[in-house]
Amino acid sequence: CKSAARIHPVQHDDAFETWAAKAVARRWPRARVDQIAALRGDLSTRRFWRVSIAQHKNSIASHDETAAPPTAILVDLGPDDFPRYVRVLNLLRRPRAEPPWIDVHRSLESIGAPVPALYDADLARRAMLVEDVGELSLLDAVRRPGADAADLFRLAASELIRLHVDGTGQIGRRCVAREIVYSGRLFEWEMKEFAEVGLTAVAPGADFSPIAPELKRLAARLDRFPRVFSHRDYHGHNLFIQDGPRIRIIDFQDALMAPAAQDLAVLLTTRDTDEFITPAIERRILDFYCAGLVRRGLPTTLDAAEFMSSYRMCVLQHALKMIGRFEMFERGGKSGYRPYIPHALAQARRMLAEMRAEFPELCAALSA
Repeated sequence: CKSAARIHPVQHDDAFETWAAKAVARRWPRARVDQIAALRGDLSTRRFWRVSIAQHKNSIASHDETAAPPTAILVDLGPDDFPRYVRVLNLLRRPRAEPPWIDVHRSLESIGAPVPALYDADLARRAMLVEDVGELSLLDAVRRPGADAADLFRLAASELIRLHVDGTGQIGRRCVAREIVYSGRLFEWEMKEFAEVGLTAVAPGADFSPIAPELKRLAARLDRFPRVFSHRDYHGHNLFIQDGPRIRIIDFQDALMAPAAQDLAVLLTTRDTDEFITPAIERRILDFYCAGLVRRGLPTTLDAAEFMSSYRMCVLQHALKMIGRFEMFERGGKSGYRPYIPHALAQARRMLAEMRAEFPELCAALSA
């Protein structure tokens, strides 16, 4: 679901609105749809609406446990089930009978992950009605006066431990996420946009040819680290805060098997998180995560130094990927992303400062 997006004027789609009305009536016979408001979605072809639900007065008065929630999210899954890289790199061995959101959702529910409830779905229509997890994203919560960034991000790290430990150990082989691996090929493919437009955007006149072997080496190094069940887009816009406080997780449909540090790199360094995640807080969250693995009795295949090395490389790769992607978005007419490029560049420089000997050409090209 996509719950923290701004409300726009309703985009009328009679087929989806009619299906939503029937879905609400099936799920909660004493309820009806009161209003549907379109939400701003992400960069995919999916669409989202917030559905306001009215209930029979007797249900409210009797505090009926089967009463409908005040709102739900209507989802149009769009025409594409998988990201482009899955198709380009041929990462699936066989076609899947159901959308990955539903497949991964079933697996995450089985381990108690705090994902939205699925109220109803119509696979032929590619429509879903899911729980509304609210409008307070992790990033919005951190920016509130008096918020403690370290505490909120530790909460996110706690749920990440659940995904990495229970997800890796308990989710069955039939889950689509088990079939897709964040391989060296994928890491390298993701940096193509950096090669094509990102480098010239942050280092005009830089020669890419000496950098190319280093990017290939970075991808190969990342390919050697052990994999865990990974959300892949575990950042503050996909995590929501509810009373407790409690984390809720959305946009998990692209889950796959990846180095554990990849999710942490995304969580701690995506976009402008450097405004409130200082290096000291970053280190505290990483220590908390590693200690959590020990508490869960997970046998670690990487020592502390190896884990930090994997984290630095994941941050570097993610930063380079996003520099290229943000620049590509802007050139393609999707505005509002270029202001994030300096943040990604700063993250790349910060990691390269620790790895000068491994990536000297890249370090030289991106130096201030």
